[in-house]
Amino acid sequence: MKKVAFVCTHNSCRSQMAEAFLKALGPDVAISFSAGTKKYKAIKKRPIKVMKELNINMDEFYPKLVDTLPKDLDILVTMGCGVDCPYVLSKHREDWGLTDPSGKSLEEHRKTRNIINDKVLELIKKIKEGYYN
Repeated sequence: MKKVAFVCTHNSCRSQMAEAFLKALGPDVAISFSAGTKKYKAIKKRPIKVMKELNINMDEFYPKLVDTLPKDLDILVTMGCGVDCPYVLSKHREDWGLTDPSGKSLEEHRKTRNIINDKVLELIKKIKEGYYN
């Protein structure tokens, strides 16, 4: 079972959606975490809404900081936006380069959600194929 963390600035949108997708789609291959580099008060409402459209509930999710992540991560995924992440120990690190939809329309949030869904499915496939061993 791989430990996977998704990191962005506030842990209020993209990284939370990625964590929720991996929990929903790959509970047999990975334990999913997310965190941010800056403290934030709550997850934004639009990501919660667009995830509910796919029957994924994020009502109990909340922003966390990178210092809450496990110290033995297998995979660290940064979401993009030029975040200069503090050093987080992991066996593998990659950046998904996603544009932050915060403050944009529901349709922009749906587009980002769909990209994250596709990337999480690819991540699951790679884990199953042993890519991260």
